[in-house]
Amino acid sequence: MVARTPDPLDVMVGTKIRVFRTHRGMSQSDLAGKIGVAFQQVQKYEKGINRVGASRLSRIAAVLGISIGELFESSEHKAANSKSPFRLLAERDALRVLKAFARTSDPRLRRAIARLVETVADQPPGARSAVARPVAAIRRQRRRKTSATQA
Repeated sequence: MVARTPDPLDVMVGTKIRVFRTHRGMSQSDLAGKIGVAFQQVQKYEKGINRVGASRLSRIAAVLGISIGELFESSEHKAANSKSPFRLLAERDALRVLKAFARTSDPRLRRAIARLVETVADQPPGARSAVARPVAAIRRQRRRKTSATQA
């Protein structure tokens, strides 16, 4: 038996469901409970493995507080493109990083953050531990400051 490849449109709709759900701070279980399915079904929708029927799509949009049309890209972007910036938001923690970045108003600091993330991302897997050490040191400093202010 040949494995079925998800349709690009199903993948795109699923990606958008995930982005809107995470933006609302809602877990897969929360969304599943509100639309009457198991959380595994929501996982399958978000991956594009299972198609979302029209009535369920309507319920998902209502729960997320959006129109059904917002789950579909404009006609100029018909296929789900892996290089689409919108699809990147579906990555775990990407929306969190973007929201924190948006709260940063200093342009020089924004550029420094972008350079830092690019540098970390471009490191070979073994070299990433060198970045983790300074991060751990910063966390220890924060804990000391917090302990000192609470004492």
